[in-house]
Amino acid sequence: MRDTAHEDTVRLAGDEPVSNGDLLLDEVEAESDTGNADGVETAGEDGLEVVQGYEPPTPEPSAEAVETAPNLDGLPDVAEASFDVPVVRAESVIGEDERRQISPASSFPWRAHASLLITARDGTRYVGTGFFIGPRVLATAGHCVFIRSSNPARHGWARSIQVMPGRDGSDLPYGSSTSTRFHSVRGWTRDGDDEFDYGAIVLPDPLGSQTGWLGFGAYSDSTLDGLYGNLAGYPADKPSGTQWYMARRVTDVGTRKVYYDIDTFGGQSGSAVYRISSGNRTAFGIHAYGTGPSPFNSATRITRPAFDNYRAWKSAHP
Repeated sequence: MRDTAHEDTVRLAGDEPVSNGDLLLDEVEAESDTGNADGVETAGEDGLEVVQGYEPPTPEPSAEAVETAPNLDGLPDVAEASFDVPVVRAESVIGEDERRQISPASSFPWRAHASLLITARDGTRYVGTGFFIGPRVLATAGHCVFIRSSNPARHGWARSIQVMPGRDGSDLPYGSSTSTRFHSVRGWTRDGDDEFDYGAIVLPDPLGSQTGWLGFGAYSDSTLDGLYGNLAGYPADKPSGTQWYMARRVTDVGTRKVYYDIDTFGGQSGSAVYRISSGNRTAFGIHAYGTGPSPFNSATRITRPAFDNYRAWKSAHP
């Protein structure tokens, strides 16, 4: 049977995104929105979130749950479903673990980040992270929505993804929503090119209207170089369903990747790597990979073609 529900998904994204460095010089961004719930956190003036007890390294001068939260203990990072050698690809803690837990996670911007319970085609389950970019759309890693596996029963679009925004252990302050509709690009779904490892989740209901969402932007090399990257997500090495944050400066900028030594772990694939400027939080990368050939963790960079895809997906699902 043809999977027509997802054929139009790939068409909407177009063919392989254009890889042209000149396009990156045309900086564009979509504004963030705090949603309609209470509890908006003020961003720090230096481009960092205000997190109690967290001081970034300087190498240079709760509401009640509305449903029962699923137990994620022992579930592997979704990257393990796509890569035969996860130790090379897995997100990494670099040196001393300097992440800080966000609890509660029911205020903005933390509630705009979501714990993902991903069910593959063969019924196996994995964990990941996504973040709202609109009322019904979350950005995430491509390997969270389309699993490229040597196992033919597992290879392909996820069967479903349960989205749990602002989750704090067993607490689901905004409940959850389960999606069966996803977007990605052919550079990932067809070619498995990690430079195109990004995608989106479309919810059947506008849960993001309650949580609010982050902006997203395509920026030049000079803007990103040395910029503070903020990253919050749901790592599998911490207590089930808890959100953790860390920030550090960008260490290197590639044509389609951004590198940093922010501590992460499996399960944080799909997290936003975002800047704070003029009170707005704007993602410039989708966290996806750990140390390996590079000594740094990395994100799929939001290039101008990726920006245009996310804008189109958001507009198609208001």
